[in-house]
Amino acid sequence: MTPHDPDLTVPKPGHRPLRDRALTLGCRLFEAAAARRRPGADPVLPRLGRGADHGALWFAAAAALAVSRTPRARRAAARGLASLGVASLTAGVLGRRSVRRPRPAAHAVPPVRLVRRLKRQPDTPSFPDGHAASAAAFATGVALESPGWGAVVAPVAASAALSRVYTGVRRPSEALAGAALGAGAAFAVRGLVPTRGQVTPPARPQADVPALLRGEGLVLVANSASGTVDRARALRDALPGAEVVECTPGEVSARLEEAAGRARVLGVCGGDGTVNTAARVALRTGLPLAVLPGGTLNHFAYDMGVEDVRDLARALRQGDAVRVDVGRYSCGDRHGVFLNTCSVGVYPELVRERERWSHRIGGWPAGVLAALRVLRTGRHPLEAEFQGRTRPLWLLFAGNGTYHRVGLASGRRRDLADGQLDVRVVHGGRRPAVRLLAAALAGPLTRSPAHAAVQVGRLRLDHVAPGTLLAYDGEVTEVEGRVTLEKLPEALTVYRPIAGY
Repeated sequence: MTPHDPDLTVPKPGHRPLRDRALTLGCRLFEAAAARRRPGADPVLPRLGRGADHGALWFAAAAALAVSRTPRARRAAARGLASLGVASLTAGVLGRRSVRRPRPAAHAVPPVRLVRRLKRQPDTPSFPDGHAASAAAFATGVALESPGWGAVVAPVAASAALSRVYTGVRRPSEALAGAALGAGAAFAVRGLVPTRGQVTPPARPQADVPALLRGEGLVLVANSASGTVDRARALRDALPGAEVVECTPGEVSARLEEAAGRARVLGVCGGDGTVNTAARVALRTGLPLAVLPGGTLNHFAYDMGVEDVRDLARALRQGDAVRVDVGRYSCGDRHGVFLNTCSVGVYPELVRERERWSHRIGGWPAGVLAALRVLRTGRHPLEAEFQGRTRPLWLLFAGNGTYHRVGLASGRRRDLADGQLDVRVVHGGRRPAVRLLAAALAGPLTRSPAHAAVQVGRLRLDHVAPGTLLAYDGEVTEVEGRVTLEKLPEALTVYRPIAGY
């Protein structure tokens, strides 16, 4: 300990306030850390601490998680980085500006560590430790979304925080305060954007289905254009008795029909459009459906709690399944079903425009380009009779089940057997982009001159103009005259993990 560091001066004996006793303990911990020599740590911890400068280590870790290509890992990476950002901002703006504690002196630290210490000692305040805050925020954020990946990241984060004390750059109290701040930031982010585990759909109404311990009786059709080959083969490795049929988009319907003739359980791997085709076959044949997400959005599978091969394999082995509602649209002799959404107005035009560009520039860029092109055109709103009144509509959206939004998170369905169509309407006006944005930000249960939302079991649109586009689960068709949307309650049986999601 050195007299040059005012924060390391041990208070005089006698009556000491709590702050002095805490300071004494901090001094002793710093001295103990400085005196302890761990030859194996000398070449590792200082480098690890420097690697965490400016969050570089955590950005690299997030990139590694994203490369894993699993939805849970990607969400964990995003949550970790969001938590890191909040922690860094809080530590820099609030912590260091409110507690002006100088950095510890280097005299107590062995020279072997000082060689690897920062070349230029920072002159910014020392409390709290920003590196420890970033490490704890990233690790906690990852763990809240994916406990498995959190267990992998946690030792690295703890070592990065420890390295700051080991090299004498920070005192133990500052590292602990930084770690507490980082963990708090991760929980604050979870309050704004809940994890999927916080909004798990209810495990009811349960269905009586066979348990396929090795996958015998499962025939899974995989749409190879969705990039599903690796996932389908991983399922076959997990369930050796399952049959996997790989096909092109044009063959999906025929292969599903063939599979239904010899399957106890009909499986599908692809995007929402492919899953919709499989659902029609399962409804007609009465087979239970097993869905492995393989597209870009995978709304139905994710809302069911199935994100990867592990989830689906567990449900199949344990015989866990539920009955879910199915939406149905009809227009004259034309009819179909939807598992997610059905809409008329600008959204079907956006879907058609997106499909025109997606094979050239990719799904997400095509969606952005389509939105810009659709909203820039000088079109007129759709005219239709809705709830007894003829009115202009920019958009009518009907969800198969009520969509809920918690905090800033996008909407999810908590119950896929609630018997409700979640209807959102954006009324006509001169500025469609402003009205659509206002409706998106306002939430599901709002009414205004620009938009409204209701939950109903059945909906009818009359006097729909010929050639009007209707989108359902990412597919598009033309309708005219009277269009009816309704629910088929608990019509479809789907495997999903009941416990441990």
